[in-house]
Amino acid sequence: MSLLEVENLSLSIDETPILKSVELSVAPGEVIGLVGESGSGKSMTALTVMRLLPHLSRTSGRVTFDGIDILAATEDQMCALRGDDIGMVFQEPMTALNPVKTIGEQVAEGIRWHTRAGRAEAEERARRILDRVGLPEAKFPLSRYPHELSGGQRQRVVIAIACALKPKLLIADEPTTALDVVLQAQVLDLLRDLVAENHMGLLLISHDLAVVTEMADRITILRHGQVMEAGDTARVLSEQVHPYTRQLTQASMHVPERRPNAAAHHASSTGADKQGALLQVEKLTRLYPGRRLSLLRRGEPTRAVDDVSFSMMPGQSVALVGRSGCGKSTLARMVLALDKPSSGSIHFRGEDLTGKSEADLKPARRNMQVVFQDPYGSFDPRQKVERLVAEPLHVLDKVPTRRERREMVAHALHEVGLAEPDMDKYPHEFSGGQRQRLSIARAIITRPKLVVADEPVSALDVSIRAQILDLFAELNGKLGVAYLFITHDLTVARAITDEVMVMHEGRIVERGKTGEVLDHPQSEAAQALVAAAPDLHRAIARRMQEQG
Repeated sequence: MSLLEVENLSLSIDETPILKSVELSVAPGEVIGLVGESGSGKSMTALTVMRLLPHLSRTSGRVTFDGIDILAATEDQMCALRGDDIGMVFQEPMTALNPVKTIGEQVAEGIRWHTRAGRAEAEERARRILDRVGLPEAKFPLSRYPHELSGGQRQRVVIAIACALKPKLLIADEPTTALDVVLQAQVLDLLRDLVAENHMGLLLISHDLAVVTEMADRITILRHGQVMEAGDTARVLSEQVHPYTRQLTQASMHVPERRPNAAAHHASSTGADKQGALLQVEKLTRLYPGRRLSLLRRGEPTRAVDDVSFSMMPGQSVALVGRSGCGKSTLARMVLALDKPSSGSIHFRGEDLTGKSEADLKPARRNMQVVFQDPYGSFDPRQKVERLVAEPLHVLDKVPTRRERREMVAHALHEVGLAEPDMDKYPHEFSGGQRQRLSIARAIITRPKLVVADEPVSALDVSIRAQILDLFAELNGKLGVAYLFITHDLTVARAITDEVMVMHEGRIVERGKTGEVLDHPQSEAAQALVAAAPDLHRAIARRMQEQG
């Protein structure tokens, strides 16, 4: 008997159809993968099961969990189920966590609510589950707040909250999107263990076909709210009977065609430490004060970035890879002059940026843009897309007229796969992947010389990711835009960059041509990343071999 049964489920919001006759089931101890592009209805399917739908939603069909009719259940019944029998890992960890509560409080809250455990017992159980998802108390005390953690660390807290009570069904909506490949492998192993130990059903929502193939017994592929194909994972992805399945599989392995770039080739072949560099970083260090131990005493300072030096030539594309919390985003903020280094220097186009005022930085800002890791947190939710995407235009020498601004925004949106009418919408009207496309449109609208991209395609489905990587490659070849890609996805690093730098505990431990480093890693940190990276071909072959 199935633990979860979704039959002929349709959903509309304010007369707009979202889901159309969706069918899927999850048995105890089974992993089901739900795959599709952004806006296909994956998250809305999960929210329907949780009964967390927006206002003016209308549903038809049947959703049954452990014999309970979900669509007919009262709110009291759903409150008893959520967090206890049904757990959910939401897509964006920063918006899923309460910024004014500690991580210990947030994990313990559900434990106390559903089990009536005392504070001490709930804290101890919270401590154990946080340790299991890779946040040991020695390094991550329960007293920390979400803003004190990296994106990947926040996602681990969300997973701990969802798994704390060992639910019968876990719905994981992109549970490893913000995680580095080593931690992703650890979290997937954890989910496998929970499924096996507790005979738990797992509905895994992901745009990463390699991850789904590694994890899922069966797969359901959605497009525009409809099921395109469903069945055994290895069979569906190896036979690729439906054209859309074939399209997704090809897009997940897509490598952009890149135009030869003379400056980038010269930099890769001769080394980047030379005159004429676009970006020159020398002995950069960033210390953060230690945690307060008493009124007058602090612990040892944290070396987030430790004596880092590197340079980039015009048009060069460099990947910065490493585990979550190794200092990648901190380094990026200093390069962008959004954070001040404790020591060292940063030269951009020959100009020293360290110590400059915001007014003096304006010329540099015209030629330097960023794509942030969290697409929702980087937007003002009260502003429409036109104004948000047009934000960088104020640094231009000539501020465009309103008509010119709309034309520029429309063009940028078109380049990232969105349409002109999207200018008049708010960020909350877009899916997570669509919001990331908005971030990329904002970054490229001024045609900068350098784009620092912090996980630029982590929230995108494979088809849109392929388009965005093609766009990055086109701009690199045509306009000579240089990219510093901060990513945990080695497939992206291999596809789009000339060189790769491996960062570990605040230091650059290995650098070289991308193919050479990823094929023959020398440092322990690089070897661990390469070993943990999922591979779709390998995953399908393993699945087929297991089935004989």
